Amino acid sequence: MGKGKTFTEKLDALYEFDREPVTKDKLQGAANFMGLYAGEHVAGTEFIIGPLFVTHGVTALDMFLGLLIGNLLAVLSWAFICAPIAVRTRLNMYWQARKIAGPGVTFVYNIVNALMFCFLAGSMISVAATAVGLPLGMKMPSLQDMYPNSVQWVLVVFVVGAVVTVLAILGFEKISEFGKIAAPWMFLVFVAAAIAVLPMLGVHSLGDFWAAANEKIWTGVPVAGQSKFTIWHVIFFAWFANLAMHLGMADMSILRYAKKWQYGFFSAFGMYLGHYVAWLASGILCAAALGNIAPGPIAYLGAGVAGAICVIIAGWTTANPTIYRAGLALQTVTPNWSRWKMTLAVGVITTIAAMFPALMMKLLDFVAFYGLLLMPMGAVIFADFWLLPRLGLQRHFAEVKKLIFSWPAALAWLVTLVLAFVIPLEIYFKALPGWFITVLIFLIASYIEQKVVHKPAEVK
Repeated sequence: MGKGKTFTEKLDALYEFDREPVTKDKLQGAANFMGLYAGEHVAGTEFIIGPLFVTHGVTALDMFLGLLIGNLLAVLSWAFICAPIAVRTRLNMYWQARKIAGPGVTFVYNIVNALMFCFLAGSMISVAATAVGLPLGMKMPSLQDMYPNSVQWVLVVFVVGAVVTVLAILGFEKISEFGKIAAPWMFLVFVAAAIAVLPMLGVHSLGDFWAAANEKIWTGVPVAGQSKFTIWHVIFFAWFANLAMHLGMADMSILRYAKKWQYGFFSAFGMYLGHYVAWLASGILCAAALGNIAPGPIAYLGAGVAGAICVIIAGWTTANPTIYRAGLALQTVTPNWSRWKMTLAVGVITTIAAMFPALMMKLLDFVAFYGLLLMPMGAVIFADFWLLPRLGLQRHFAEVKKLIFSWPAALAWLVTLVLAFVIPLEIYFKALPGWFITVLIFLIASYIEQKVVHKPAEVK
């Protein structure tokens, strides 16, 4: 029966429970989540984020202690905020949001969501491209580059983007298998590369390290043109680097496959191997490279060809699930398109975005911005699932009443964003008050909608 299937029909058969709950027989074991989180967060972007902390003048103590605290907060956010709702609903975030906000609000939200994920994945493809271009003698982007700096850069990015898109089309299980295989090796390369360059920084014994860390790596002095970071910047960036995934609930799309909500704690494999050790390692590489932050060259400096290959694979393992999420987001607004077609479209957008080095060089600011932009819908999902029933209000009100547009969800999202940009804080700190503002607005607006606009008797 399968012999007569066309290539398109075979791709259509890669069903990923796009619009309904994951069935029990498709749930994944613990090892898949360990591998997925480690593979996604021991990643290409770690080669950029670590050096950016160096250029922003973080001190050694602030770096080590700030990452310890911030990554713990991120793990707790996955485990206690995102995972319990994911395993109870078994739905991806986008269809859960549709039940609450209605198709009108989620149409707009999912387009914004998908575009942000495209740009994020684009930065990861850019990272991989810096390694692919090494043997070609390609001119590397600099901290100041915003636009493509050569035709060669464009061509290399195109090839890398095509490979990543094909892998994302294969779906969740293939992505997790790839990450599970690659993650241990990538982590070892990060560590080995950092250790290899320590003598270049005057470290010849363990006792030399802390002095070199303060004097030559995390000196507390920012590069000209860069702002000064404190321990609070490190804590909040580590916590909110994946804001859209945990408090923003995007990882419902991944954790809906988990057998238990406790699998959310496996995010620690990504946070402490990637967002702790790998950020430290890449910062060391940046210092040894005298401030060069292009991932390919600094990895090659520390580990040679293995370092360059690590950058390529690390870029893939991070971009794959990001493109996968973006495809799911767009599918809710294109119900007649199969997931693989949407993922292909997302891959094209991502590859075009990757051609602009500014996404990679301004990654700290972009990550903070996209997390803040997408976080409110996660707060709405949290409030709808846990808090509305305790207030005697109806969950999934838009679905129950067959509403096209949920004004409480729209109001909570838009007002939060306006207030967040008015709050006199740096962008790295705006999301925390923003989350509570969203919850409060949504609860008040939902009460008005259900108890005043609609008569209580009408609510089931």
